Amino acid sequence: MKLMLWVFLKGMLMGAADVVPGVSGGTIAFITGIYERLLQAIKAVPSQIFLLAKEGVFFERWRQVDGTFLITLLAGIVSSVFLFANLIAYLLQAFPILVWSGFFGLILASAFVLKTATTQWKARELMVFVVGFLSAWYLSALQTVALPHSLFGIFISGLVAISAMILPGISGSFILLMLGTYSLVLDSIKNFELNFLLVFASGCAVGLLSMAHVLSWALRRHHNVTLALLTGVMLGALNKVWPWKQTVSFRENSKGEIVPLEQINLLPTQFQELVGADPQFIAALGVFGLSFILVLGVSRVNSK
Repeated sequence: MKLMLWVFLKGMLMGAADVVPGVSGGTIAFITGIYERLLQAIKAVPSQIFLLAKEGVFFERWRQVDGTFLITLLAGIVSSVFLFANLIAYLLQAFPILVWSGFFGLILASAFVLKTATTQWKARELMVFVVGFLSAWYLSALQTVALPHSLFGIFISGLVAISAMILPGISGSFILLMLGTYSLVLDSIKNFELNFLLVFASGCAVGLLSMAHVLSWALRRHHNVTLALLTGVMLGALNKVWPWKQTVSFRENSKGEIVPLEQINLLPTQFQELVGADPQFIAALGVFGLSFILVLGVSRVNSK
């Protein structure tokens, strides 16, 4: 029971991270020590469900898919999404610099943990690290490409976003922002619009099962190369969560609200000069340090 409570809490952390554009639930899964177990459990689901229907050996199949772990983790994720969607939206609006500083520290420390999980890098690892870094940096700089706000658009959003979400470093919420469906999905969660949520969940299920197989194979056959790639992806994603930004263009979202379209990163001194607001540098540095130390502490506990 105590072990499952920890799994539930880790699921809540993943859910809270998944709501925020720029932070990956996969990152949380990795630093809390459940990433590879999660991939293996997801990968086993389709075949074991088929055998369950065929043979009816419920408890044996439930054990094969690590069912208690999966259900407990999913319960934590779903609970967190519904509980904290409004809170996180408020914090991002009220304290953006401090919130993004915390996430910056979390991701940077996670990349450090990921690097220490590999042996010495050779030319191949360095090459895929650079590819991962540049790809994530490029993706984080892309502008919104709006999908239609239809059931088909929601399905595609779920499929693409969950494929990114399971990767450490790539935020599923950021992918939804790029696709122009982030506010639609968030509003559907807040208002519990069941038709949209079921279609979105279906897209997530298809993407999750596909990506779990790919990642599980990659980690099994090319462990160091895969971790080097993911480390690069994490560091490249830091472009999106840099705390000090200036908005240079805006767009109108589906609700008729004017929201940022293009933002550029600034140094704290530039932020005060160009934006005319307090950069909160000392407080931001403190939040960054706390989040960095927290990740290293969690990683150390899990390694023991």
